[in-house]
Amino acid sequence: MRSQNAEEVLGEMRPQLLREIPRAREAAERPVAKRDLSRAHRPMDGYGNQTMMKQLGRFFGPRPGLPMWKRLLDLGVLLLLAPAVAATGAVVALVIRLGSAGPVFFRQRRVGYKGSEFTCYKFRTMRANAEVDSHREHTRRLMSEAVPLTKLDAGQDPRLVPLGAGLRASGLDELPQLLNVLRGEMSIVGPRPCIPYEYELYQPAQRARFDAVPGLTGLWQVSGKNRTTFEEMIQLDVEYSKRLSLWLDLKIILKTLPALWAQCCELRDSRQREAAVARGVSKSVQSSHL
Repeated sequence: MRSQNAEEVLGEMRPQLLREIPRAREAAERPVAKRDLSRAHRPMDGYGNQTMMKQLGRFFGPRPGLPMWKRLLDLGVLLLLAPAVAATGAVVALVIRLGSAGPVFFRQRRVGYKGSEFTCYKFRTMRANAEVDSHREHTRRLMSEAVPLTKLDAGQDPRLVPLGAGLRASGLDELPQLLNVLRGEMSIVGPRPCIPYEYELYQPAQRARFDAVPGLTGLWQVSGKNRTTFEEMIQLDVEYSKRLSLWLDLKIILKTLPALWAQCCELRDSRQREAAVARGVSKSVQSSHL
């Protein structure tokens, strides 16, 4: 019974075997393609390093609007400041976390080189979900009138987190923008990036300030900043884009710390004047009740 079953199975398989035999002969007679072992056995010091260098070149190489000398200067400053920035940033993050509910970092779309937009990073110094309509109106007034570019939060702004005014005056709130510098979206030195709704209010001639990559500090920042008008800011930023040089960047970097110190002193003086006025008002109210 078993042999009969085996014969039946072999009989059924015979046509299929007869079809497969010619295919097997053809495959056996086909020449075997030689493998290209040149790349397989290429040492990593050659091919691997070439790939790595290309990747590093894409990351650390020049960006649109950034000459090689400027890109190297940015990376050098980042490397030099990295330990201090890490320690200072940790303290600032702790202050924000303990003083206000909400995220430590603030992300906002900004306009940079040639009108291109990117995501700008900052430490959050405003309370979460703070209104922005007042800032829009304040910006519109500064751009249309020949008045100093005083910040809206120069007074007692209720939208600020505790110590927020000091963080903004000292520039510590902008430390996360070093990530934008690392990515090539910003530079250490350059005009400040503006908000898209501000960019829409610019006249065509005023948009020449975007011919330079935006930066953390710049010619305007070390030339009076909040004491200048909007038109004066435009002129200084356009002048920087035309005079772009390593020597000018170095001069601006050296002037940045004194400029920030002056801003902090101005904030302290304004707070003292406000306190003196408040004390005077309080005394006058008390005397009127006597």
